[in-house]
Formats: sequence, C-alpha cells, structure tokens
Amino acid sequence: MGLIGGNSLQKLIGQALPRNAPGITIGVEMTILLNDSSLLKSQAFINGAWVDADNKDVFDVKNPADGAVLASVASCGRAETARAIEAAGSALDGWRRRTARDRSSLLKAWHALMLEHSEDLAQILTAEQGKPLAEARGEIAYGASYIEWFAEEAKRIYGDTIPAPSNDKRLVCIKQPVGVVACITPWNFPNAMLTRKIAPALAAGCTVVCKPANETPLSAYAFAVLAARAGIPDGVINILNGRTQEIGETLTSSRIVRKLTFTGSTPVGKKLMAACAGTVKRTSMELGGNAPFIVFDDADIDAAVAGAIVCKFRNSGQTCVCANRILVQAGVFEEFTAKLTQAVGALKVGKGADDGVTIGPLIHETAANDVVALIDDAVAGGARVIIGGGRSGLGANFVAPTVLTNVSHEMRLFSEEIFGPVAPVFQFETEEEAIDIANNTEFGLASYFYTRDIGRIWRVSEALEYGIVGINEGIISSEMAPFGGVKESGQGREGSKYGLDDYLEIKYLCMGGIDK
Repeated sequence: MGLIGGNSLQKLIGQALPRNAPGITIGVEMTILLNDSSLLKSQAFINGAWVDADNKDVFDVKNPADGAVLASVASCGRAETARAIEAAGSALDGWRRRTARDRSSLLKAWHALMLEHSEDLAQILTAEQGKPLAEARGEIAYGASYIEWFAEEAKRIYGDTIPAPSNDKRLVCIKQPVGVVACITPWNFPNAMLTRKIAPALAAGCTVVCKPANETPLSAYAFAVLAARAGIPDGVINILNGRTQEIGETLTSSRIVRKLTFTGSTPVGKKLMAACAGTVKRTSMELGGNAPFIVFDDADIDAAVAGAIVCKFRNSGQTCVCANRILVQAGVFEEFTAKLTQAVGALKVGKGADDGVTIGPLIHETAANDVVALIDDAVAGGARVIIGGGRSGLGANFVAPTVLTNVSHEMRLFSEEIFGPVAPVFQFETEEEAIDIANNTEFGLASYFYTRDIGRIWRVSEALEYGIVGINEGIISSEMAPFGGVKESGQGREGSKYGLDDYLEIKYLCMGGIDK
C-alpha cells in the first residue's frame, strides 16, 4: 500500500500549499477547505443514487488529529448491500458489451476529473485519515495514476490462437470479465487502495460493489461523485459503509458476486477466503507484511538512512510495505543508527493539515495503544530507546517517532506488523544471516536492501522470499509495476500489465469441421 515518491521523507512531503478555498463546515468543529463542496457525501452510492440506510442509522467519521466529527455517514447492512449487488449485476451486461475504447475513454475522463479536483480530494483525505497534506496530495496523484494506466490497458486485453491438433480444428482463447467484483479496502490509503481495484475491474468490463473502511469513507464517496460526472453508468460503481460483518457476509455469500478483492490484515483475509469458498469465488488478497530493510556494510549509508526514513515513517508507519525490521551489518551499525536517529529527530509531529508536519496521528487510539504496547514489550525485554519511546504530548492518537536498539527475535515487534512510527534496528554479521533473519516470517510482501555489490544484488534479490524487493530504494510502488506478496501476505497482483488478469476469465474455443 505504498506511495509514489522520492528518496527522502522531506522531499516526498515538501511544503504545504496555500489554501485559499472557502471553508466548508462538515461537523461540529472541523472545517475542510474545499473549492467544490458537492464532493462531500455521507450517503451510500447505489445504482447511481445517493441513499440513506434503510433504518436511517448513521455512524460518525472523526478527524484522528483532534476527534472532531467530520460527518455522520449512512450505516448500511444486508439489505442495502443486496441492492448494491443487484445494481452491479444489472449493469454488468451493458458495461462489458461496451467497446474497450469506450471504457477507456470513460476512465480517462474520470482520471482527468481526479486531477482537476486533486486539492479538494487531498483535503478530505487528510481530514479523515490524518496524514500530512503533502502525503495526501501524493496519494491522490498515485491513486489517479491507476485509473490512467488501466484506461490504456483496457485496449490491450489480448487472446491467443493455439496451434491445432488436426487440420479440421482451430483453437482460440479469449478473455472475458469475471463479473461483479466486491472490493474491500483499508483506511491507510483510502483513495489509492480503492482506485487500484476499481480501475482494473472497470477496464476489464466488470462492475463493482465497494466497502471502504468505516474510518475513511469520505474519500471513496468523493471520487464516486467524479466517476458519475465522468459518465460512468449507474450501477457500475456502488459504494457503501456501515455494519461491516453484515456487508461482508452478504458479499461473500452472494452468487452474483464472482470475485472478491481485499486489502487488509492476514487474519481477516483468511476469514474472507474461507467465506468465499462456499461459492468458489475468485479472490485476490493483499495482506499483512513484515518487511525487512537490510543495510550491508558496503552500502551508501546516507542513501540508506534516507530510504529508511521515507520507507518507515511515511503515513506514520501505517503501511503494509513499510520497513518493519531494520537489519544492519555490524561494521556500519553504529554509523547507520546514529544518522537514522538524527534524521528521526528532525521529523515534525502534528496535525496533518498544519504546515511542515511530517508525522501525523495514528488512525485512532486503539491503533496507538497497540503500537505503544509493542514498544513496552520490547523495552521490558531489554530494548534500548534511542529516541521517542511512547506517545507524544499532542494527544492519545499521536506516537512519537521511535528508534530502538538491543532488540531480539523474541520480542513481539520482530514477528508482528508494527503499523506505527517505530524503527527497531537489529544487527547481523553475514549476508547469509541477513537472508535467514529476513525470511524468518510467515509474511512475504515487501523487502528492501542497500548494497553497491552487483553480485550481492542478484544473490539477495533471488533469495528473499518476498513479492517485492526494493534495491537501494525505499519507495517501490508504481502503477506500472506488479504489487503483491507471497506466503501469508496474499495472492494476486495489482497494477502493471498483470493487474487485469485477476479480473478476467480465459475461455477456450475449440472449432471443429473447418476442412469440410
């Protein structure tokens, strides 16, 4: 769930742009500065209409920086989900019959509107998710890039002609949309995680029913407004939030839904896979990570520190591909740790909407409690706090950027995904030891290493049991490259030319009687 960017957090984040738009008040305290207030929606989007929950129930969306209520959003359940599925099923035939060029043109129009309204979308994203505005702007551009990419790939869904076993036959393979797709996405990248599922689905000719995280529904609804303006037909995109278990059970049990794509934790992914087995749905899963970040003694240490900062601390460490275990070879351990600590000390913690902030709040107090518990467990086991070590003074959701040394494999933070601004630094002696430590996990999403030895680059890249390897680079996500993991980090790939495969069925046509 990465963000496109440069080689340091400061370069990635940059400076907040002036905000001269009129203030649009959404909740009790919080004001979101927007040029187009119609992007703010709090109802479900079903079959091209904005609708309340049947029982008029709502839930509050809050700004994690200060707890201010941003909106009261329709809390949907089984009945509303069933109608969304029906709408997607009804729209499917018309959408998949459109030419690839037509679907491509509509996606391009949507992409253009995303860019045109990028500042408003970033303001909404920061308000509900908490990340610094510069990071939010980067995410909007990143999310939009998937729409543009798959607008082009829609015109490149090719089949095959297969050599025939005899002269009276011809063998052909064609690709067709899998059907209605359920998309379930997390709160850490509420725009990009959804566009990189919706865009390939629509490009392939599928329709979608989407369940974004209840913490961050406003971003999803805002770009649904733009999708409708772009001319994407009613029922092709449906989005709703609310009673998560009811929505999930309805999606997984429906025989109309033929595929489920999920980004989130491994335990939830396993439950969804099991639930989909009853109807043998296609699934693609982008699940948890435990990324190693390896620094060999021949590395450019300054570049490695810059890479570690942007990899570990963007989005306050709330990414499944961020560095979870920093492994440093003994010969450069002291130098790297000192420089990393200095760089971490320069990070500015605060509200995402404030100028110069590089570390925002965690999504809610429970998330902060989990991260602090991991720090406390490490300290109890003998870890040394070099900087940080707990909550900052800004509030319950803020955790100070932290560097820990003297950490061991027995500590929880070695095996568990931290999902916060905490960098444990481990020491190793040999290349073989680093690979063994890195692979000592059930996860296999992203990994990183720094070296200037070309032989080592090939050896380590091939030995790491991960779907993604960053070499002398801390930012690895791009719409042009396949994103996904191995082992218990998931299945399938998002982005790149491979990203359409999970939304397509291969149909084999055997034609006989050709020579008669």
